[in-house]
Amino acid sequence: MTDTDLGLALPLPVASAELEDRLARRRSAPAQALSRPGPSREQVARILELGARTPDHGKLFPWRFVVLGADSRAKLAEAFTPLAQNQPQPDKARAVLGKLTAAPVTILVISSPVPSQKVPVWEQQLSAGAVCMNLEHAAAALGFSTSWITDWYSYDADALALLGLTEGEQVAGFIHIGTLAEPPLERPRPDLSVKVDYRD
Repeated sequence: MTDTDLGLALPLPVASAELEDRLARRRSAPAQALSRPGPSREQVARILELGARTPDHGKLFPWRFVVLGADSRAKLAEAFTPLAQNQPQPDKARAVLGKLTAAPVTILVISSPVPSQKVPVWEQQLSAGAVCMNLEHAAAALGFSTSWITDWYSYDADALALLGLTEGEQVAGFIHIGTLAEPPLERPRPDLSVKVDYRD
C-alpha cells in the first residue's frame, strides 16, 4: 500500500468456498518437521505485508518483526543452550531448541506496545497476536506450512536480551515457515456447544 491508496474504497467481502475450506482445515505444523523449500525473500516480504493488515485499535502498529534465517537461528540456539540449564527441565529445554533451527525461515513477532491514553496495553498485545495468526494465513496462501510457538526462551530474561527486546516488549511468537513432507493429522477441536452462548 502507498500513500496514494489511502482513502480508496476497498472491495466488500464475497463468499469464497476456497477460503472457507482453507480455514476449516487450518492446522499448525510440527516445527521440527518444517523443511525446504521455504519462502523466498520476496515471498517473505509479501507475507509480512499481508500479516500487517491486522486489527489495530488506534493505528499504533504495536509490534515489530525480525526475519531469522538459518545462520541467525543457529547462533541463537547456540547462545540459548547454556541458558537451558536454568530451566526446571534442562534436558527438555535443550531439546526444544531443535524447533528453532529446523524451518527454512522464521519470523519473530515482537509485541511492542506504544504509550497511549486511549488504547490499553492488552488491546495492543491482542493486535500482536492477531499479526501472528495473519502471518500463518498469509504463508498458507503462498503454499507454505507454519508453526507458531514461543517456548521457554520467549520468557527468559537473558534470552530476551539476546533477541534484542527492549523494556516493555514481549515475544508474541516465532512463526516458523517451510514445507511438510507429509500432511499433518487432524487434532481434537473444541465442542462449541459448551463454548458458545447465543443471546438474542
